[in-house]
Amino acid sequence: QTQLLGVLLAAASNFLISISLNIQKCAHLRLVCQSELQPYYTSKLWWCGIALLGLGEVGNFVAYGFAPVVIVAPLGCVSVIGSAFISVFFLKKTMRTADILGGTLTVTGTYLLVTFAPNVPQELTARQIQNYLVSWPFLVYSISEIIIFCILLYFYKRKAVKHIVVLLMMVALLASLTVIAVKAVSSMITLSVKGKMQLTYSIFYIMAVLLASSCAFQVKFLNQAMHLYEATAIVPINFVFFTTSAILSGVIFYREFQSAALLSVFMFLFGCLLSFLGVFIIARNKKEEHLQITFIDCGHIPGHKLTGKIQPDSHSSCYGTLNKEDDLVKSQN
Repeated sequence: QTQLLGVLLAAASNFLISISLNIQKCAHLRLVCQSELQPYYTSKLWWCGIALLGLGEVGNFVAYGFAPVVIVAPLGCVSVIGSAFISVFFLKKTMRTADILGGTLTVTGTYLLVTFAPNVPQELTARQIQNYLVSWPFLVYSISEIIIFCILLYFYKRKAVKHIVVLLMMVALLASLTVIAVKAVSSMITLSVKGKMQLTYSIFYIMAVLLASSCAFQVKFLNQAMHLYEATAIVPINFVFFTTSAILSGVIFYREFQSAALLSVFMFLFGCLLSFLGVFIIARNKKEEHLQITFIDCGHIPGHKLTGKIQPDSHSSCYGTLNKEDDLVKSQN
């Protein structure tokens, strides 16, 4: 019953997250269409999306206290399916057969990974978390993460590479630390509420700071991706990256598959594969939106029969007007 409660909380929270991402994308589209560009944080609609995102993340935080990491993290597929359906209403998208097929595969994969996930104790003491933190598998894993993140950050800052994979890879690396921290903080709070005080240990506050800082940087990079790319493309890719990093965190840090049977591990991985396949089917052939129009189509101006397109001359003293040679030809005619 405890694990089922965590599953239900995670599913409901990820559905709220899918709504919030589509609301944020809608806010960006409205801002771009305005005559004067304004920062996204001045939009009330964007803040509404952030509020729903925060509510969904709080629900996920509570879910980690009732269910293993390897169950809660893959349930992010609910946000993928929800985004595909909700975008029909928010962003006026068209529902495709691929969306239905992908959603079916994703739901089937989710059922398998929830059914065959390991059943491990969820109450973790501060001393256990301290031992996990200094174990050599986690040290190797954390050093590898830091090196990869620094390389990606170099390309992002110095080379101005803002590809969707680069942005969401950084989000996933930060999310890996977030998953570790949120599981630790949630477990220690749960034990403290039950009478086994864990808040006097310094590891609790270290994990709390790690949780807050990693979440803040996740929002930064995720919002940058939302500004440049479509929500229907971001949500599936983010799901695959986040789920992979979270499962690795659960396996390496919390050792959740340590005593699992081989068949259970195989069926769990097969369920993840079906979920990933469904996600890619939903995401394929999604068209990018061109938010800026760089030309003037005279064919749509009343009273003009021209069908050509005039590119404003950026080198002219009167930017946005016709060239002087064109005016001269018109006067001679």
